[in-house]
Amino acid sequence: MKIGLCQMNTQDNKENNLKAAEAAIDQLAAQGADLIVLPEMFHFLGRDEEKVTNAESIPGPSIDRLQRKAKEKKIFLHCGSILEKDGNKIYNTSVVFNRQGERVAFYRKIHLFDVEIPGGVVYKESAVVTPGKDIVTFNCEGISIGLSICYDLRFPELYRRLADGGVSLILIPAAFTLMTGKDHWETLIRARAIENVCYVASCGQWGFHPINNQCYGHSMVVNPWGMIIAQARDGEATVLAELDFEYMRAVREKLPSLQHRRKDLFG
Repeated sequence: MKIGLCQMNTQDNKENNLKAAEAAIDQLAAQGADLIVLPEMFHFLGRDEEKVTNAESIPGPSIDRLQRKAKEKKIFLHCGSILEKDGNKIYNTSVVFNRQGERVAFYRKIHLFDVEIPGGVVYKESAVVTPGKDIVTFNCEGISIGLSICYDLRFPELYRRLADGGVSLILIPAAFTLMTGKDHWETLIRARAIENVCYVASCGQWGFHPINNQCYGHSMVVNPWGMIIAQARDGEATVLAELDFEYMRAVREKLPSLQHRRKDLFG
């Protein structure tokens, strides 16, 4: 499987963001990507007071547009995440389409980013967003893939549940802040790959966004041994990597840590 990541610098102009996403998708599809992943909030990043007005239902304009792109390019397309409006609630939601443009996965972010970053910057995602509760996987032509979003990365129990469900690849669209990203991003991604003996592909936002928020970027693909096999440069960029699931199976045979879990003690 060839996987492509679209590292973006999303702003508060939805049409410009969609055009940038489509251009990156076209580039990766032309390079032979089977599965393409966008970052968290690919369609809009702005002030909290603008988030509700820019949230969309699913199906809705932005997701429908990418559905047509998946069908046109005959690719599996993971639409990063968008602000989803469902009744009076807002969710941070991922949607995945197959090569025929059919929806094959729908995931609402479980863990919300409510923290105070050193330097006095406060983020409170829960002021707008409602957490999801479902653990989600999908089948990509015989490969089981697990879904998560950004802050989920800090909660290994979610990834262990995905591993218990038989996934070979975990996807993480993100908008990781610069302050936390420079110290934690790579370490956490590699840890999730090593402990679950699977591939992890993390597609991030990069650079400055409205309200002076700066994201770390460094989108990457990590193999089951914990090695980075592809990584984005600074700036808006695309990354293409080939995943070898026979290699993954060989690692699991030689280092069968998943079989040694004490489920009698830890569930």
